[in-house]
Amino acid sequence: MMFSYKNLTILFLVVPFLAGVGLLVWATSDTSKAGMKKEPENSRSVMKSEEEWKASLTKEQFRILRKAGTERPNGKVYDEFKKQGAGVYFCVGCDTELFSSKEKFDSNCGWPSFYDPSKIENVKTSVDHLLGYPRTEVLCATCDGHLGHVFEGEGFNTPTDKRYCINGTVLRFRPHASTDESNSTQVR
Repeated sequence: MMFSYKNLTILFLVVPFLAGVGLLVWATSDTSKAGMKKEPENSRSVMKSEEEWKASLTKEQFRILRKAGTERPNGKVYDEFKKQGAGVYFCVGCDTELFSSKEKFDSNCGWPSFYDPSKIENVKTSVDHLLGYPRTEVLCATCDGHLGHVFEGEGFNTPTDKRYCINGTVLRFRPHASTDESNSTQVR
């Protein structure tokens, strides 16, 4: 059987098209039918309009949490953070627990630092390129609010060698009732 130029052209156009359609069908298929688990959706998602966010947050909280801003280093919020004792830190946007004083340490960077979230399922990460290079952004898993960034391998003497560099403006601190827990780990 001989192929003509016309048949070869059709073959080179149709085969990639069919492969693409097959790939698209496979990628959008319900994987739970094949015995694979779908990623669970966060049942506590907080969805608000921009106007609702502006009404429930201060201007600075809105700028940081909803617009991925950054507070100035070594400010009043950081000074307060360093003085806070035992307790838990919650998202100002949705009141989800994020960090605790057990994972807090002083990295001397000018922003609140933690070596791990207190509830890992309440924090998610995403790589951003806003400064022209990749950084791992830290987000609240419930309201998708920007919290800060996480850095690895900086040599801090912590269990994870991670530094969750978090904007204190978007954290709400609630002290523990007892004061027998240490204030924070001093790391240099």
